[in-house]
Amino acid sequence: MNHKEQKKHRNDLGKRAGRVGIITNLLLALGKMLVGILSSSVSIIADGLNNLMDAASSIVTLVGFKLAEKPADEEHPFGHARSEYLAGLVVAMMIFVVGYELVFSSVKKIWNPSEVNFSGAVVIVLLASIGVKYGLSRYYKKVGDEISSTTLLAASVDSRNDVMMTSAVFVAAVIEYFTQFQIDGYIGLAVAVFIVYSGIVLAKETMSPLLGEGINEELKETLEDYILSCPKVVGCHDLIVHDYGPNHRFASIHVEIDKNEDPLVCHELIDDMEQECMKSHGVHMVIHYDPIVTDDPEAERLRQLVITILQVRDERLSIHDFRMVQGQGHENLIFDVLLPIDLKGQEKSIQKSVETALNTIEPKTYYTKITFDTAFVHNPK
Repeated sequence: MNHKEQKKHRNDLGKRAGRVGIITNLLLALGKMLVGILSSSVSIIADGLNNLMDAASSIVTLVGFKLAEKPADEEHPFGHARSEYLAGLVVAMMIFVVGYELVFSSVKKIWNPSEVNFSGAVVIVLLASIGVKYGLSRYYKKVGDEISSTTLLAASVDSRNDVMMTSAVFVAAVIEYFTQFQIDGYIGLAVAVFIVYSGIVLAKETMSPLLGEGINEELKETLEDYILSCPKVVGCHDLIVHDYGPNHRFASIHVEIDKNEDPLVCHELIDDMEQECMKSHGVHMVIHYDPIVTDDPEAERLRQLVITILQVRDERLSIHDFRMVQGQGHENLIFDVLLPIDLKGQEKSIQKSVETALNTIEPKTYYTKITFDTAFVHNPK
């Protein structure tokens, strides 16, 4: 299917997952809160409120997918796809606030403990919740992987965590029933703290793309592999991607082609590449044409030598736009170095090490003029 069909399919699956989450979590929340009130269990009530927040997050997710479908307009020329990220941020804030309130309820129960009324209804509701949440986690994971949705993958992790939390609540109820140790408030506090922590983690994950993450390594390799496979392309560099929401990206890249090629032919090839990037990869690509010299053996020899020197220092270092210019009593080597972000601040040291190595190995004197470009790559941990 083409990019437009992929976007529609993605939004349809996302909205369906949101509707499933709303219905499932509302039923679980209703059952747990009713049983929690009847049994005087703050931990079961806390777990039910957590499910209620999950239902609210599913509503926000559904709204986020719907808003993301809106086409570009005069005020938002890049579309509304970031609505999905904003939806995740709203969910994170809701989770945090509810967890914060539950901390106080649980502390109150610890200071003023009361007996939990253990019953068959408690067992049925909690065990059913564990099974349903496990199934929902698997469903979110499957759909999230299929459409590459960080929101649904986060929901999958949240549902998996709910399985662990509800299991803890169930164990607490059993322990209280058989031992008379009143640990309900402590379990409720643990659940509440976990909810707060989940809200903080989710906020960080959803804020990251809004703040501007670098290009994902997998997408970088996909785009560069395609560009390098195209006719007459010798190399490419300086790939920058701006993310305006899932499957809504704008990018630019420099493509190297032999200077002796017909410029009109090269222009047509570049147009084809830009259109294919949109059609197959959903990326609005702008390609800068770099004509390069490929028939100078001495320049090529020195280029390879510089690459070797740099990669002895760090194998991630690479160069592009390499040129030789004759100076008075020396040769100027002019090129760009793609610098990983963790090496920023080492530019002078890198340039000095290259010049020192060149002038130790070669009989001539070489000066280098290096432009350092930042590698805009995001490697998720």
